[in-house]
Amino acid sequence: MAAWFETPPGRYLLSWEQSRFDEAVVDLFGYNALQLGLPQLDALDANRMPHRWLAVPEPGGAVPASSAGAGRSVALVTHAAALPFPPNSLDLVLLPHTLELSADPHAVLREVERVLVPEGRVVISGLNPASLWGLRQYRARFCQRLGLAQTRLGRLYLPEAGEFIGHWRLRDWLRLLSFEVESVQQGGYRPAVRSEPWLQRFQWMDRLGARWWPFFGSVYFLVAAKRVRGLHLLGPAWKPRRAMAAPVAIAQKPSWQAVGAPQASEESRST
Repeated sequence: MAAWFETPPGRYLLSWEQSRFDEAVVDLFGYNALQLGLPQLDALDANRMPHRWLAVPEPGGAVPASSAGAGRSVALVTHAAALPFPPNSLDLVLLPHTLELSADPHAVLREVERVLVPEGRVVISGLNPASLWGLRQYRARFCQRLGLAQTRLGRLYLPEAGEFIGHWRLRDWLRLLSFEVESVQQGGYRPAVRSEPWLQRFQWMDRLGARWWPFFGSVYFLVAAKRVRGLHLLGPAWKPRRAMAAPVAIAQKPSWQAVGAPQASEESRST
């Protein structure tokens, strides 16, 4: 995939993604940020966190800093599904085309959810299968199965490695991991041509595509936040006992002597 990004379509795609990453991470604050994969792109260039690392998921992807597009050196080589960070330790994780090249993208997302702090962000970019570029790739693979790999129709346009993951599937995966998708953008509406002059001639399609067919861009860009639901303390299951009513005081009835009996004289009482 690194060799494909040196082609005119690859450089066109990297230019669009660099702008989107710069816009997305410039106002994200925290302490620790990680870019996992695609060292040809410095996705953390506009971010201002004090600790920013570039990691690659395999030794073959660790390119020297001089050959990288933005010059950021590789800090570590790690498996994408087993990051060497404690839980809730990263504020931002960037996955530029990382899920497409992973053997288990579900495990990568679970690992990202583990290392992100609550309200941390994950930014993902990937190739859109429902696009002009994706349709041409599917046509080439179909012709290869028919034995036409040596013909013009069987020539792949996109990198052979990796598997396309639609953004609609990715949204469902993130929702299961308690992520909330904040924004989804698509770009790269020019047709699948290989030469730089022809790509420049179709530059006007980027403006029309963003307005008239926004869901058919060649690449998508997604930002999601990790949500942690708060605990709600419940009261006791039993019902509180009602306060017993205080007894009503009944006035003592006057005796019959006080009402109608004649009072005895002192003489009779003395006798």
